[in-house]
Amino acid sequence: MYPDHNSAIAEILKTYSKLTAEQYDAVLSEQERTGKSLAQTAIDLDLLDDQELLQQVADYLDLTFVDVFPAVIPDNLKTLLESRHAHMYGVFPYQEEGHELKLLSMDPFNNSVVEDLSFALNRDISLVVADPDRIAELIDSVYGKESTSMEDAVEELQNIAAADNGEKDLEALAEEAPVIRFVNLVLEQAIRDMASDIHFEPFEDVFRIRYRVDGTLYEMSPSPVNLAQPVISRVKVLASLNIAEQRVPQDGRIRMTLGSRPVDLRVSTLPTQYGESVVLRVLDKTVVNLELDSLGMPEKIYRDTLNIIKKPNGVFVVTGPTGSGKTTTLYSCLKILNREEDKILTAEDPVEYEIDGIMQLAINPGIGLNFAHALRSFLRQDPDILMVGEIRDLETAAIAIQAAQTGHLVLTTLHTNDAPGAITRLIDMGMEPYLIASSLEAVLAQRLVRTLCRACKSAYVPDTATLQSLYPKIPDQPTTFFKLTGCDVCHQLGYRGRKGLFELMIVEDSLRTMILNRAPASEIKRRAVELGMATLRQAGTMAVENGLTTVEEVLNYT
Repeated sequence: MYPDHNSAIAEILKTYSKLTAEQYDAVLSEQERTGKSLAQTAIDLDLLDDQELLQQVADYLDLTFVDVFPAVIPDNLKTLLESRHAHMYGVFPYQEEGHELKLLSMDPFNNSVVEDLSFALNRDISLVVADPDRIAELIDSVYGKESTSMEDAVEELQNIAAADNGEKDLEALAEEAPVIRFVNLVLEQAIRDMASDIHFEPFEDVFRIRYRVDGTLYEMSPSPVNLAQPVISRVKVLASLNIAEQRVPQDGRIRMTLGSRPVDLRVSTLPTQYGESVVLRVLDKTVVNLELDSLGMPEKIYRDTLNIIKKPNGVFVVTGPTGSGKTTTLYSCLKILNREEDKILTAEDPVEYEIDGIMQLAINPGIGLNFAHALRSFLRQDPDILMVGEIRDLETAAIAIQAAQTGHLVLTTLHTNDAPGAITRLIDMGMEPYLIASSLEAVLAQRLVRTLCRACKSAYVPDTATLQSLYPKIPDQPTTFFKLTGCDVCHQLGYRGRKGLFELMIVEDSLRTMILNRAPASEIKRRAVELGMATLRQAGTMAVENGLTTVEEVLNYT
């Protein structure tokens, strides 16, 4: 029982149980001899029973302990939790009270359960201590046992691939049960790990499958190269692509349900030396929280952003590199602005998430439908609010500013390093400074940095060199930072999840004058800081001080 929490159990046995010092020493000696957990060792020595220990765990964690389970689980309670969440976190719904969901937990020591499920379910979560074996039985009886292991699926798939000898056509091979099962397991694992992308990569001697989690790629166990053909064929069938065509890139989309969860996957194939490389972008609205107040903005930036997007006209730019969360921020803004009395049109490349009540258009440069063409057409559709996925050229920028000057609110993105850099970028495109000064309301620069795994991060006192890299002036007070360690919860990466860093530059009158005078970005930035703008580096430093991320992450991304 609780094998991963021996240090906490040791504290419980010393503080909350009635064990004597001699009995406690006996537990330690026996545990060292057998290798069992401290909790199980104490139970095996008959020094306390399961129920006593569970009550002591609950007291230690300040949680409720229950030892009586309902004979019949109400259907409405079962549906509050998905099967994958129940199996992944070892939890079972116990009680619903308003916005709070109480869950029986097989591992009440794991703080990430509350954090992850609060985010995924968008409600308050609290844990209840109960017999882990009984909880496991409930999970299996209500949600079913976990599906075939990945190892079993690989073995089945190898048998199919070895027996094929090229006799079956690709479409028939893609419909074989082991192929379907393996691909489903890969997708389910990606969803469980909250991966943003899945990479299928054939090489000469191995078939590599990798997930991108929190911006970093990590690899599943390498698979035999003969699995590549059936697996990639299966993905192409799901995406309605031509599986016989392997000479040119193809793009498609998969819409499927994993468990009870609808998931969209954007599919891209690329012919390479040893076969087709396939990348799936996971578009999962249950992972991406499209609520502006859930993006982790400081309160002032959140309030200022709300005020900006509620203006009747003007241009609001979100800037940052690819993968910095710009699209998520824009969608979150649109969700707030999505009212019955306003018409909202978006031009995207491609449409990543569908929002009810908003007219969304995917651009297609191959037929001449680019951002500029889409924007020009939008203005004939009597819109109130426009969203342009990205300003890439002068034509698009000119139409966006024209739209703002004729009474429309325009939301868009640019690729620049910081907020003041957006002004320089627009001028470099060829925009006249007076048009920018009269239309631009604000620029929000952002980055995503990986957050430390709460289960294994460790504190340390930074040396002078580390402090000098982060602070213009080293603080007088001693400073404690946190560093990554690595554990099973975070796949030994030391990081789990990501956090946004934000820099909001509101274009006030003095900045408009500087834009008109073509002031360099460095001077605009200096003035914006004088007016109260917190820089990305300052936001990152705050995250380090709060124990959320590492110095290395902040220096790398700001």
